[in-house]
Amino acid sequence: MLNDWLNADHIQLCDQVTDWQEAVTLSAQPLLQRGVITADYLTAIFRQYQALGPYFVLAPGIAMPHARPEEGAKALGLSLLKVNQGVHFQSEDNDPVFIVVMLSAPDSSSHIEMISQLAELFSDSEAMEKLFLAQTKRQIEDVIANY
Repeated sequence: MLNDWLNADHIQLCDQVTDWQEAVTLSAQPLLQRGVITADYLTAIFRQYQALGPYFVLAPGIAMPHARPEEGAKALGLSLLKVNQGVHFQSEDNDPVFIVVMLSAPDSSSHIEMISQLAELFSDSEAMEKLFLAQTKRQIEDVIANY
């Protein structure tokens, strides 16, 4: 199921980014380009970060930036950015982050199955290690195909 959402068009790799804002902005590009989210969605993520800190850094090496549906989510969607050098989100226990998965959900329930599949992936240490080491979109797609 995840490969329905995270295909080559929604996966990006880069060596490094300047800061966490650049990582979030880059991760959003596939969804912005397809009209899945609006620029307001990014603004909301940045605003929430200022209020709450790195609320979307879920585990060591993994961030899932997202905002509320009414803040610019137009459709269900995912995109993934792999940052080879890692990026610091000021998350004491989970920095650096290597995998940034942008989530868009237009309502409070349509993303539940997607979140379940992501949770399964994120909790599989072997699969996550493969993602952290991946150097190509194909390698990332191969891991995601199992979820």
